[in-house]
Amino acid sequence: MPNYKKLYTDIISHKNPKKWEECSFILAKEELTTLDIINLNEIIFNNTDKEITRFNQQHKSYDKNAIINMLTHQQVNKLNNTQLAIRFKLSRNSVAKWKKKYTL
Repeated sequence: MPNYKKLYTDIISHKNPKKWEECSFILAKEELTTLDIINLNEIIFNNTDKEITRFNQQHKSYDKNAIINMLTHQQVNKLNNTQLAIRFKLSRNSVAKWKKKYTL
């Protein structure tokens, strides 16, 4: 598994030093989760090009812990599947499938 902490620290220090304050609380963690990495990507790159966003979205993958965190976030914030899908840029079908598989 890549050392994401070092990777993102290098990216911020070389390309976007202005973003250091926004990312420091995430990079201060012992281990980065999948959701942390996604949040770092959004903060650093903040890509608005729809084609690039769509391409990147097709190649995301989530581990079991990330899925459970998202479903917990849904319960805590009382979101429906559509709202959760919008928040994390997922498809509603993925959320429904995960809820069936990882019933909390």
